[in-house]
Amino acid sequence: MLSSVFTVSLAQSAIELGCIYALVALALFISFSLLNIADLSTDGCFTLGCAVCAMATLSGHPILGLFLSLLAGVISGYITALLQTKLGVESILAGIIVNTGLYTINIAIMGFSSTINLFSCDTLFTWAKDHIGGNWYEIIVILIIIIVIGMLLTWFLSTRLGLSIRATGDNEFMIKASSINPSLMITIGLCVANAMTALSGGLLAQYQRSTDINIGTGQVTIALAALIIGETIVGKGSVPRRIVGVVLGSCLYRFIVAIALRFNVDASALKLISAIIVAVAISIPYLRVKFGFAKVKHTAIRKRKQGGGY
Repeated sequence: MLSSVFTVSLAQSAIELGCIYALVALALFISFSLLNIADLSTDGCFTLGCAVCAMATLSGHPILGLFLSLLAGVISGYITALLQTKLGVESILAGIIVNTGLYTINIAIMGFSSTINLFSCDTLFTWAKDHIGGNWYEIIVILIIIIVIGMLLTWFLSTRLGLSIRATGDNEFMIKASSINPSLMITIGLCVANAMTALSGGLLAQYQRSTDINIGTGQVTIALAALIIGETIVGKGSVPRRIVGVVLGSCLYRFIVAIALRFNVDASALKLISAIIVAVAISIPYLRVKFGFAKVKHTAIRKRKQGGGY
């Protein structure tokens, strides 16, 4: 029974999808964890990356499509930041506005078609199949991309600009006192975050060789689950450690979903499973503290009884 559930193909698929979706989780790591901004434009930005990359791939430019998805993500992040910093729109509302507007933009990019099929097109993964071969070419390409992105993000967040972005999320007033423009830091942070979200969408479009207008639905929930699971696993330490935790959390999340599908869980119930995973992941740190407090309290009461105290 267990051998039919825990298979090599299941683990391989979980790692591949986990690393692709980890880019969205890393985007939330920047916007939610570092900048303390609830960016709800993630769903639309993910679909934007899918749509842009898919159309470029259809035109015979799969590699260019990935870079164009990055650029599209930067533009999406800039508009979200513009609403917040220049027009005084609250971060949650700004994300909702951009996400709503992106639906029309995305379907227009897709030629007003709800789906795009890429099975007849060359992609990054067909190139890898021709040059690498074997059964592991997809995971090799994805791991290379996530390692490069992780290293670049680690380097960026250790620079003066990256430290300023991190400090903006910690204390915006201190940043102003240090003659650093917090609006600029928020803009750069959201541009970087949305670029990674759109790149994730572009990679997914080429990986599954198709896309549809609703592919980004629920990406915030999935990314949040991966982010919190990762922080629960590795804790809140250095930036490299947290980045590794986010990737591990994303892979673990996909592994849980893959197991659920192995047990013939209806696809329509996956959103409920995602919500439960998020709720459990969020509750674990709180329950751990409560359990530790209860344990200390129980130990103190037991020692008092043993000592004859009241």
